[in-house]
Amino acid sequence: MRIATWNVNSVRTRLDRVLAFLERSGTDVLAVQETKCRDDQFPHRAFEEAGYEVAHTGYHQWNGVAVVSRVGVEDVATSFPHQPTFAKPDEEPRLEARALGATCGGVRVWSLYVPHGRALDDPHYAYKLAWLEGLRTDAEQWLAADPGAQLALLGDWNVIPRDTDVWDVTAFEGRTHVSAAERAAFEAFGPAGYTEVTREHLPAPHTYTYWDYQQLAFARNKGLRIDFAYASPALRDRVTGVAVDRDERRGKGASDHVPVVLDLV
Repeated sequence: MRIATWNVNSVRTRLDRVLAFLERSGTDVLAVQETKCRDDQFPHRAFEEAGYEVAHTGYHQWNGVAVVSRVGVEDVATSFPHQPTFAKPDEEPRLEARALGATCGGVRVWSLYVPHGRALDDPHYAYKLAWLEGLRTDAEQWLAADPGAQLALLGDWNVIPRDTDVWDVTAFEGRTHVSAAERAAFEAFGPAGYTEVTREHLPAPHTYTYWDYQQLAFARNKGLRIDFAYASPALRDRVTGVAVDRDERRGKGASDHVPVVLDLV
């Protein structure tokens, strides 16, 4: 089986690129982030015609996550139990469309779009930490309930875990993504029983998955590594290789992220 994760930065804008990637790569299951559409706006038919089932959650032009699969989509969940709510000023708190779980070919796949955090003194930063803690709590409980479960926590984590995961860590001094609290929240999935398999298979420093659209970041290789895959022990044993499809950042209409692909036996 081949499983991938990709923040596509608008599925409708990049539909042709996503479908072409699925066909070219032979991906069986794709976890998608930042679909940026409501459920009724998602291009279900195009994926179904390509042989994929779709599970999606999205409320408006922000956020949105999906799982598309040609090996089945079962037991869909559009949030995790301890997922916190967030509210903009003068709005009621609500669960944002940032997590979707589905069982595909025996693997429980979670497509995750971790909150950005915005700034260290912004309420969104506290929300980000609470979101990661809620996910870790649930992920630990899932594994405790079934130690042999095949679980994949995939997506855009919006955390730069190591200094070598960014072109110049000093450029992020005093900002989100590199703070000690964010890095600790990310690393906490290890003691919860999970292995970050992209690092395990691609340990080289300065392996990036995101390049900003501004200031020729891709041409200058001013990138970040923020897209990851945590695997339960049973799933980790099945992973034979990981690839970052850097070429997907090239050409007209590219997302600012690229697919990260896992091969399983």
